[in-house]
Amino acid sequence: MSDRSGALSSDEDRLAELGYKQELNRGWSGFSNFAISLTIICILSGCFTTFGQAWNDGGPVAISIGWPVISCLVLLVGLSMAELASKYPTAGGIYYWAYSLGGVRWAWFTGWFNLLGLIAITAAVDYGCASFLNSVLALYGLHFILNFTTANPSTILHNTFALFFIILALHSLINVFSSHLVSLLNRISAWWMLGGVLVIVGVLIFGPSSHQSFAYVFGHRTNNSGFSGHFYWFFILPLGFLLTMYTFTGYDASAHLSEETHDAERAAPRGLWTAIAYSAVGGWVLLLAITFAATHIAAINKGGGGAVPIIETALSTGLAKLVLDISVVGQLFCGMGCVAAASRMVFAFSRDGAVPGHSLWRRLNKHRTPTWSVLFVVVLALLITIPALFGNSAGLPVAFFAVTSITTIGLYIAYILPVFLRWRMGSKFEPGVWNLGKHYKWINAIAIIWVVLCVIIFCLPTTPEAVPWDKGFSWSDFNYAPVVTIVLALGVWIAWVAGANRSFKGPVRTLDDPDVGTPDDAALMPVN
Repeated sequence: MSDRSGALSSDEDRLAELGYKQELNRGWSGFSNFAISLTIICILSGCFTTFGQAWNDGGPVAISIGWPVISCLVLLVGLSMAELASKYPTAGGIYYWAYSLGGVRWAWFTGWFNLLGLIAITAAVDYGCASFLNSVLALYGLHFILNFTTANPSTILHNTFALFFIILALHSLINVFSSHLVSLLNRISAWWMLGGVLVIVGVLIFGPSSHQSFAYVFGHRTNNSGFSGHFYWFFILPLGFLLTMYTFTGYDASAHLSEETHDAERAAPRGLWTAIAYSAVGGWVLLLAITFAATHIAAINKGGGGAVPIIETALSTGLAKLVLDISVVGQLFCGMGCVAAASRMVFAFSRDGAVPGHSLWRRLNKHRTPTWSVLFVVVLALLITIPALFGNSAGLPVAFFAVTSITTIGLYIAYILPVFLRWRMGSKFEPGVWNLGKHYKWINAIAIIWVVLCVIIFCLPTTPEAVPWDKGFSWSDFNYAPVVTIVLALGVWIAWVAGANRSFKGPVRTLDDPDVGTPDDAALMPVN
């Protein structure tokens, strides 16, 4: 913040150069900035909730070997983004980068894909958390208001959705109350991730009566998709990559929270790429521990191939409760961080007039947090997850996996567009204090190619019943991720040609508006 003499801090001065006043409270340390990306990546969430995707589509090979290989490719994407986060430390983050590098039209499309991805990740994380919490409450035999001990698939889906609603409400309240509280909880979350992984790995090493062999964990292939095994390497195994790619989403939070971070030009890029690196190592260790404990194959496959049946069959009830409790708390931290990052994106995009009703979404409360942007995020997250109320014939929430695909597709499209623009600009780009030097040429190129491949992969059907022209096609199994992506792209394009190309001019200079950010600004403060 400004000192008492009214002079601008170096962070405020840099923000002013980008055209913005310091509106949000700049109270986050570099560690807090790192912690929020670590929290949203959350290996206690992604590694548990989408474990079944890799188990069924690829098997142990997709987990033990796929994770480290894909993590390295993700790190190249993160390093490419970190260079841009240093150059443009704003809450708008990714779409501001696209505007600066390619112009207003690039900013428009990038911003909307980023917004879709951030809302979808909030939905996916909190729904996954609700699903795990449902399993935990079932282990405890809880039957109060809702019956969590039931084996009825339909009842389980409805119970999970009710928990999902409660978790979303909790996260909205925390984010509305105080940015300082979110920052504090994120710092706690970082240590919870570290301690939690160590405890879980220890339990999975010493708790089970037996373990799988090294050859099984690093060499066994599985295809539970229903598709022919002839396509294992080129179709089945890539579907399992969703485990890694979905887990590594949301790390753009370090960029979105840069206006609230001290020394943002250095702290934001460092927080972004180090969160990926630490999560890559910790996640691999965690996944190996889970996979080595997977000895009751028939029961695991019957339970859907996820992490929960592995834990329940490998451990005593008490130890299983401990592992799932640790994971659920980590997922709660993750969802809280997702709402924080998404709401800042809505605030920044609305500040520049890109979101319908923008004058409402960019308002700040007395704590200088964007209350209405938080509500915008949680309501839309709730709406896009409604199809999860209706499972497929086996009672599985196929819609949840579709939402994880939407998250991955939306965010990675937004991530790679400004990276492509930076790569296209070449030596004309003037980097910030943290940069890749000449290495940007190969780092950017590999990142771009990889993301294009991933977008194609995650738009594909995951079971034969999801293939529209197959005789056994069922809408309950359909992967609606590509439909949502195409509809969004068309909708954004139609909005652009219908008038946004005249009304949206890119980032608005709030620095030139004397009313913006003042305590008595009625346009910013909600009416009590």
